[in-house]
Amino acid sequence: MITLAAAEKAIQAGKEKSAELGVAFTITVVDAGTHLIAAARVDGAALAAVETSHTKARTAVLFEQSTQDLVPAVQPGAPLFGIEAATRDPLAFVPGGIPVFENGALVGAIGAGGGTPDQDHEVAAAAVAAL
Repeated sequence: MITLAAAEKAIQAGKEKSAELGVAFTITVVDAGTHLIAAARVDGAALAAVETSHTKARTAVLFEQSTQDLVPAVQPGAPLFGIEAATRDPLAFVPGGIPVFENGALVGAIGAGGGTPDQDHEVAAAAVAAL
């Protein structure tokens, strides 16, 4: 389980990486049911980053993998091409969402939005590493 205290620690690490990169991000932490535990929007972060960070975290939970690793699977001709049309809520197949496992069990995910896809992944990874 990701506690609020752990989520806040992860967000702080994400904010520090955000400052290091010089880009304003939104960092979102969700539980294994994709429900919000905590989120922070750094001053100046794009409004869209609030939605994209949560959607990336949600996608990482539902597929139990990094959204970065899912990119090839959703390309035309790939096994998951078009899957986003089959779900009620949005999915995001761009880097920036990373699942969190505890003793091999999925406990949630962290999503980041606001920079380039590679920067989003880097911020999410820094947040996960803080757990």
